Amino acid sequence: MNKQLSLEQIINCGVETSAARTMLPQINQWLSSLSAAECWQHLTQQILKPNHPFPLHELLYNTTFSEWDRSQGPPPAWFPSDEQIQATNIAALMHQLNLSSYPELHTWSVQNRAEFWKVMIQRLGIRFREKYTQILDLSQGVESPQWLVNARLNIAESCFQAPANRPAIIFQSPGGSLCTLTYGELHALTNRVANGLVAAGVHPGDAIAIYMPMTAESVAIYLGIIKGGCVVVSIADSFAAEEIATRLRLSKAQGIFTQDWLLRSGKQLPLYTQVVDACAPKAIVLPSGVSVGIQLRPGDLSWEDFLSAKELFDALSASASTYTNILFSSGTTGEPKAIPWNQTTPIKCAADGHLHQDIHPQDVVAWPTNLGWMMGPWLIYASLINQATIALYYGVPTERGFGQFVQDAGVKMLGVVPSLVSTWKTTACMQGMDWSNLKAFSSTGECSNAQDMLFLMSLAGYKPIIEYCGGTEIGGGYITGTLVQSCAPSTFSTPALGLDFVLLDEEGHPSDKGEVFLIPPAIGLSTELLNREHHQVYFADTPHLPVLPFPLRRHSDQMERLPNGYYHALGRVDDTMNLGGIKVSSVEIEQILNAESGVRETAAITLSPPGGGPSQLAIYVVLAPEFPKDKQKLMTSFQASLRQHLNPLFKIRDLRFVEALPRTASNKVMRRLIREQYQMARS
Repeated sequence: MNKQLSLEQIINCGVETSAARTMLPQINQWLSSLSAAECWQHLTQQILKPNHPFPLHELLYNTTFSEWDRSQGPPPAWFPSDEQIQATNIAALMHQLNLSSYPELHTWSVQNRAEFWKVMIQRLGIRFREKYTQILDLSQGVESPQWLVNARLNIAESCFQAPANRPAIIFQSPGGSLCTLTYGELHALTNRVANGLVAAGVHPGDAIAIYMPMTAESVAIYLGIIKGGCVVVSIADSFAAEEIATRLRLSKAQGIFTQDWLLRSGKQLPLYTQVVDACAPKAIVLPSGVSVGIQLRPGDLSWEDFLSAKELFDALSASASTYTNILFSSGTTGEPKAIPWNQTTPIKCAADGHLHQDIHPQDVVAWPTNLGWMMGPWLIYASLINQATIALYYGVPTERGFGQFVQDAGVKMLGVVPSLVSTWKTTACMQGMDWSNLKAFSSTGECSNAQDMLFLMSLAGYKPIIEYCGGTEIGGGYITGTLVQSCAPSTFSTPALGLDFVLLDEEGHPSDKGEVFLIPPAIGLSTELLNREHHQVYFADTPHLPVLPFPLRRHSDQMERLPNGYYHALGRVDDTMNLGGIKVSSVEIEQILNAESGVRETAAITLSPPGGGPSQLAIYVVLAPEFPKDKQKLMTSFQASLRQHLNPLFKIRDLRFVEALPRTASNKVMRRLIREQYQMARS
């Protein structure tokens, strides 16, 4: 087919007539004379610019690949050059192992798991006080692997291998100037935190919570708690008092770090007040710079009074299985799963960052996140163990100031959640930014859609997006991308190195479309839960494959393997949902909404928009007969309840009244049937 565009088509994309006349002959020459892949590379390198209207990018992409068989998956929008491939950490690892292709490398990594992790520990320079006598011991079974047998270490020490004068954190407040904390300065502040904990009477093994935004101080607090032999309890700064109290109770926290206020989009949100309302244990309160003073409870300490002047501290070493962090992830009941990370979990974070996000020493890494979610600790370990620089913006990432920060800080790897990209696209707030320094994006937390991901690539002159999916109980990703493979928007190209999985249909048979079951063992995979039976959650009643001598591990994602070998995410198979990148169970939402006056019961479901992308929350409601069905009034009331009792970031997109909810014979709500009914009604 002779693919040609008209001047009118270019102009209709919002391009000025003179510019359209200039570019059109070259576009049509390449369209008619080059292969689709070659044509697209010429277009992205010589014609398309980030300041061009996005409809032009879409037009040229769709025209270039008009003959592409979309049943194979979306066409790639980025192809790595040989030079780019050879510059990656993956290529260096392949050379080290004398392997000639990426598929060979992945196969080797899962067939030689102990050796793979031994090599990665060496490449990352993990520091030991006493070295392991064995990488992996499976004598207690694949559900309870023993990693780094007899080793003694403190994983925080591996975060300070870079030269002391190298930037560890670049940070900026909205309207402020860029500030830098060197590795030496961060190390000193970390030690002052550890010494302050000792002076405050905290003992090794005590759990200490952090309920504050991602700041340079919170990074030092996180590492100081671990360096002192204690356990971080991660609590997102968006949670209400009830949710804070739940997490403090589950973790048996002995203290908490917080801020007086949280400044967000010009608003002052009272963090310390939430801590007090949660009846939290002893609090150390950092100042946010707000002039409004607060009165501390008896026994609580200001940051200034807590922080020790002593800048030297000898890290407490412990076994590899010692807890370092307790995080929380929703399951299918109302109470979140309390998931402990031990000293090996950060190795998974750092290895993924090294191999898949391709983080090198001195790279600047930004990922808007929080210590309450796994990507907060992930960002610390993936950056610092790889001797890179963390970039932290203290404002909201939905506004232009964040884009300016990415530009000014020289960010190399930018992480996102898909709903954030959707906002950038809708508001055009990143138009005109110079993100040419970026090497790659990475996306996690939600299902993405191809149009938004193509838009994201266009903002930086077409750089690849590493789609990245995993979980708190994995310590990183199980499926991802690389910089040695082509990038097709909104698709994954590979299982993570050192890990593998199978897709099984509803009958438990291998399939190209179905539920994800992980093949253990791997560093990072959880072996314990504090408030559930780990075996019951992840291994009980999982299908058995004759080709595998050990059980599969449940993960509850749905994936589709495309004919080209790439993968596309299909959401969850259980009643856990992702809202704005935050995992929450339907039960948690329903418990709050069911308390509303006149509500007999509710069912919370999520659905993907028709074009794909982040999940949207819909509520089915059964009202008492005497209550009027006022949809707008009830949605407003429900939204206020979620804001007060759960999380203000959760937005209800739709509400439907029904006479009764469909149930199984055992009286369980059939949310899958409700989702199907909703889709049929919407189509």
